[in-house]
Amino acid sequence: MAYPDFMGNEEKRQEAMERVGKAYQAHMKGRLEEAIGIYTESIELCPTPEAFTYRGWARSGLKDYEGAIADCHRAIDLDPEFGNAYNDIGAYYLDTGQPDEAVPWLRMALKARRYENYCFPYYNLGRILEGSGRLEEALRHYRKSLDENPGFGTAAKAIERVEAKLASLTREELP
Repeated sequence: MAYPDFMGNEEKRQEAMERVGKAYQAHMKGRLEEAIGIYTESIELCPTPEAFTYRGWARSGLKDYEGAIADCHRAIDLDPEFGNAYNDIGAYYLDTGQPDEAVPWLRMALKARRYENYCFPYYNLGRILEGSGRLEEALRHYRKSLDENPGFGTAAKAIERVEAKLASLTREELP
């Protein structure tokens, strides 16, 4: 799928994406305020769904979930097929103790065509299902997450945890 040319100027978009990369480096070093500033510069140069989504992610690190969700909505407005934004909204609702609000966003992430990390919405749906005691369904979602990304250790640990819970329930049911 071709990347949408949001501003009609490929050079500006390329420069904006270079700033996203620079912001991401600061972000990964824990310099969230600096990262937010650089993501904002990128957005001012040429708004992209990546810049909005990653700025939201940085904001969530500062517990600004309202701003993070607003940024993800802007990303979706620019590119409704950009899956990261949907998953991130779901994750922010989970982080704020609103799992029911998270579910539709995670499901939309699984339908997004421009997304490479389907392991995350599967994992997050597994968290919701596990939290509501629906262990077998949670296990299926964690397994789908691990199928999508065999190196996703967090999903592997979740599978072990849920399998242990299910085994303990089975033992309790034996006479």
